[in-house]
Amino acid sequence: MRRKFQIGGIVQGVGFRPWVYQLAQRHHLGGYIFNSTLGVMIEVEGPEQALDGFETALRSEAPPLAELDQIRVEHLEPVGYQKFTIRDSEDAAGQFVLVPPDIATCPDCLADLRDPANRRYRYPFTNCTNCGPRYTIIQDIPYDRPHTTMAEFRLCPACEREYHDPGDRRFHAQPNACPDCGPWVELWDREGMLAQRAEAIDRTRRLLKDGAILAIKGLGGFHLACDAANDDALRRLRQRKLRSGKPFALMAASLEKIAEFCELGPEERATLSGTRRPIVLLARRPVSRISTEVAPGVPTLGVMLPYTPLHHLLFEGGDFDALVMTSANTAEEPIAYRNEEVATRLDSLADYFLLHNRAIHTRVDDSVVRIFEGRERLLRRSRGYAPRPIELGFPAQEVLACGGELKNTFCLTKQHYAILSQHTGDLENLETLEFFEETLAHMKRFFRVTPRAVAYDLHPQYITTRLALAMPGIEKIGVQHHHAHIAACMAENGLREKVIGVALDGTGYGTDGLIWGGEFLVCDYAGFERRFHFRYVPLPGGDTAIRQPWRSALSYLRDSGLAGAPSLEAVPDAQRRVVEDMLVGRVNTVDTSSCGRLFDAVSAILGIRLETTYEGQAAIELEAVAAPGITEPYPYSIDAGIIDYRETIRAIARDDSPREVRSARFHNTVSAAIAEACRRMHQRDRLTDVCLSGGTFQNAYLLSRTAQLLRAAGFRVFMHSAVPPNDGGLSLGQAVIASSRAS
Repeated sequence: MRRKFQIGGIVQGVGFRPWVYQLAQRHHLGGYIFNSTLGVMIEVEGPEQALDGFETALRSEAPPLAELDQIRVEHLEPVGYQKFTIRDSEDAAGQFVLVPPDIATCPDCLADLRDPANRRYRYPFTNCTNCGPRYTIIQDIPYDRPHTTMAEFRLCPACEREYHDPGDRRFHAQPNACPDCGPWVELWDREGMLAQRAEAIDRTRRLLKDGAILAIKGLGGFHLACDAANDDALRRLRQRKLRSGKPFALMAASLEKIAEFCELGPEERATLSGTRRPIVLLARRPVSRISTEVAPGVPTLGVMLPYTPLHHLLFEGGDFDALVMTSANTAEEPIAYRNEEVATRLDSLADYFLLHNRAIHTRVDDSVVRIFEGRERLLRRSRGYAPRPIELGFPAQEVLACGGELKNTFCLTKQHYAILSQHTGDLENLETLEFFEETLAHMKRFFRVTPRAVAYDLHPQYITTRLALAMPGIEKIGVQHHHAHIAACMAENGLREKVIGVALDGTGYGTDGLIWGGEFLVCDYAGFERRFHFRYVPLPGGDTAIRQPWRSALSYLRDSGLAGAPSLEAVPDAQRRVVEDMLVGRVNTVDTSSCGRLFDAVSAILGIRLETTYEGQAAIELEAVAAPGITEPYPYSIDAGIIDYRETIRAIARDDSPREVRSARFHNTVSAAIAEACRRMHQRDRLTDVCLSGGTFQNAYLLSRTAQLLRAAGFRVFMHSAVPPNDGGLSLGQAVIASSRAS
């Protein structure tokens, strides 16, 4: 008997072929296996009982990094296969396979790295089929070495033997290398090269210990690194990077070391030490050696563990509690990833440069995760997760969804998959637009997608909107911002029928031409109806008000019949009078229902943050001070579809409680208003599924309180996990909406 299998999913670059080879040997079957752009193709021949055992194991025992989401089986007549072989890859025109994400160094390779008797001892590029670079080095599919940036490194005889031995864990590990034939590192300053290979790493550690800032080329781009306990180094880094307040990410050697300065639960430990190694947001211990300059004004730290051999080598000797590892760029630019950028983009940022000569084909930033209700909740989806697809559960038309302007990702659909790009950042400059376009070209080629429609945000000034509208010969589909947020939540949770959607964020272009951001929708993929929204309040100065929350505070106070608040006395009189005149004359103002601006206003009224240095800072610091154990809300009203917080603002301004208590009461008020609006929508529409989306739901206090109230009222609550609730998940919603509408 003979059976033919076509396997779809993430099955290339994950040790699947050698595992199948060994499985066939175990069951004494003849046949073959090869990679194809159709997936992995297998034929096996032998007794029926042996074939049954092979198929059972194929479905249930695949390697840990493999994800089999489609197995097609044909039963055929035998042809006389006597042995099992691994054949060369084939490219079927127009077909595709799923490109695996980059994987952190596995325990076996880490053991090789630390074994003085191993030929890869302290070699910073060791890897195998269970770990190492994937997406960042792949130039085309099928995933074979000639289609990667490792093609220029010719395997030495020892590595060649491993590469062709099905019993070796480095069998067909495309980045396979060793010190004799693979890439190496070099340490440079502005004058030239200082050291190579092991000496370069040793000198890098000493420089970091002495307070230097280094640009270190890693898996998907450069990090800027310094000692996280060194106040002076951190202040210099902030000055150079033009990042005066935004928290920096940390890397620590081990879970034990992280536990010295952060609280760790079992879920956080599992995510930190897993194969993806994202940055995880953790509650900071009140006393530690980590500098307060790392994350001023917030009680959390973003921490990750080493995910490449080079990272592990940097922590040899235990010199550091943690290293700052932040993206090598200045504000709003994409991460640097080419060696030649040392002279053009990194020269003013770092004192020294640790380079390597393995080219990065696709730059990828670090992912960011928060654990909430025992699950990973992505806040930035990038390394380790992209380009892993979202299984839609239905066939989608091939579309491109361009995403939003901030925290941008784009999405391609093919068959039953939605394939999101890695985080590309804020599309506010030419460099980031080029990053968007180069990544789009890569992914269209990898996944063999020829979009028949392009989805875009309704905001006419977004770069992605203008880019979509300029694409020739393709159907254009505009998607309202908050509809896309809710559709993204629906898609990742497998929902197809109408839901109540609560979309809270800072900015989204409404169908009435105004700025939305506090929206309550009844929607499915085909369309939406707006049932409730936050009361419109004039926003003085547009984007300037986002950077100066005191402007929103002045507007909300005036709208509530109040002249001002003590906290605003810190604003110069002349500036305050200009904004008051703008509000009176409705000059350079736009009405907004934005939840983000409401949070900004309360933050300023409480004297927490009058001006910001990064997006969301006022709301983040408002959440950070909220006192636990407070349950009562302030008053608010709902009438004729409008959620009105004028009573709330008056109560906050007149409350003489500590700001920690007032912050908690304000959060409780918004959660109570959400629950009440959903109850009223249920009375009208008889819906019990509620999707929570939008950047405001990154606020863990608000999310927890809201979910609690909704569940107590009998609703099923759905939130994001696989994609971010912020605009990083927007393209998924655009994609499923566009697929349902495309002609």
